[in-house]
Amino acid sequence: MDALKTSTHGSCMCGAVHYRVSGPLRPIIACHCIQCRKSSGHYVAATACPSEDLQIDGDTLQWFASSSEAERGFCSRCGSNLFWRRLGTNSTFIWAGSIDGPTGLQIAQQMFTGSKGDYYDLPDAPLVPE
Repeated sequence: MDALKTSTHGSCMCGAVHYRVSGPLRPIIACHCIQCRKSSGHYVAATACPSEDLQIDGDTLQWFASSSEAERGFCSRCGSNLFWRRLGTNSTFIWAGSIDGPTGLQIAQQMFTGSKGDYYDLPDAPLVPE
């Protein structure tokens, strides 16, 4: 995991949910799967960190079980999508657009490109084998 930042802050659109990451972030992966497209309105660009490095504050954070294997975290007040995590793992994925300020990150890979929308071209990044 390439590490770029050692302290990161972010929030939802209304500010009711805010978070701090006290360790490094992984480079961005662009996910074009149907669930990411449905939950975000486009493809998702997400970084990740070990869950123990993530401190979340705010009482409007809700988790939605988007499948039997994973859940998505969002603000129940403004609807901002913020997180994704696979059940039983120790990583939390963070939507890059929710990070406050410059991230210093770049899209390093993309996945589920066969599900991409027909209205955009793929980012210039390597594909994750499906």
